[in-house]
Amino acid sequence: MAASKLPLRTGARPPLLTRLRRDFARHKWVYLMLLPVVAYFAVFEYGPLYGLQIAFKDYAPLRGIWDSPWVGFQWFQDFFHSFYFQRVVVNTLMINVWDLVFGFPAPIILALLLNEVTSERFKRFVQTITYLPHFISVVVVAGLTLDVFARSGVVNDIIAAFGGERIGFFGDPAYFRSLYVGSGIWQSVGWGSIIYLAALLSINPTLYEAAKVDGANRWQQMLHVTLPGLVPIVMTLLILRLGQMTTVGFEKIILLYNPSVYETADVISTTVYRRGLLEANYSYGAAVGLVNAVVSLVLLLLANRLSRRFTGRGLW
Repeated sequence: MAASKLPLRTGARPPLLTRLRRDFARHKWVYLMLLPVVAYFAVFEYGPLYGLQIAFKDYAPLRGIWDSPWVGFQWFQDFFHSFYFQRVVVNTLMINVWDLVFGFPAPIILALLLNEVTSERFKRFVQTITYLPHFISVVVVAGLTLDVFARSGVVNDIIAAFGGERIGFFGDPAYFRSLYVGSGIWQSVGWGSIIYLAALLSINPTLYEAAKVDGANRWQQMLHVTLPGLVPIVMTLLILRLGQMTTVGFEKIILLYNPSVYETADVISTTVYRRGLLEANYSYGAAVGLVNAVVSLVLLLLANRLSRRFTGRGLW
């Protein structure tokens, strides 16, 4: 008899528009607050996609996007068959691999070390010192790198003081990736550790107490409590990083490189800069940028799928 009094599910689910209308009536202020964000993305993120068609046209600024003639995949073929295609792709991937191997773990290690420091004063001092380079512009960082590793710089002075020969770091392609990745780590390691320190604060302190009761030392607590607590944020940032494996910012490379190190320094973005902007071949630059974006999207989807399969965690 009691079961007969339960409400019965009658009819199908209402249409989407009906549900949206009901939800809007119930949460109209939330939708109104969301409106500026939607407008921003519509105007500044999705609106410029209209100009992407110049990748398939012989774009002439005086004729405009609409009146420029269609050329199909000509610019894509030019890029894939260009003499420097293999060099720029390999250099782009190698710099990203170096950054992934050495740059990605650096803020995690710093956060773990700071988490083990018991002196609050020393901890704040180290945090301040490591955060400061983040606020220095790329131009200044590149200038400092050029000065420090110049033939008459501090590093060569130290090498000479120990009887070694001075090294032309910026004239030898073998050193460029180390200098690029190393200067990036120096600039971003402190700032990048903030998010991991915040994640460490969210770990339940009772887990550490339970580990101590079980006889775990500091190293064992880090292995069995701290590191598992960091896994979600590490996986999220790793997936996002893997989605940028074909992207290297051209600003610092242009400031650091010269023709003698093009063998290891020339990347996709610098090629696009020289060909697309300096030679005013905007269609070629748009075509290469589109290829870059598509490859990055595929890598992001693949990394998210692998992460969900092996760790059960993903961005969506």
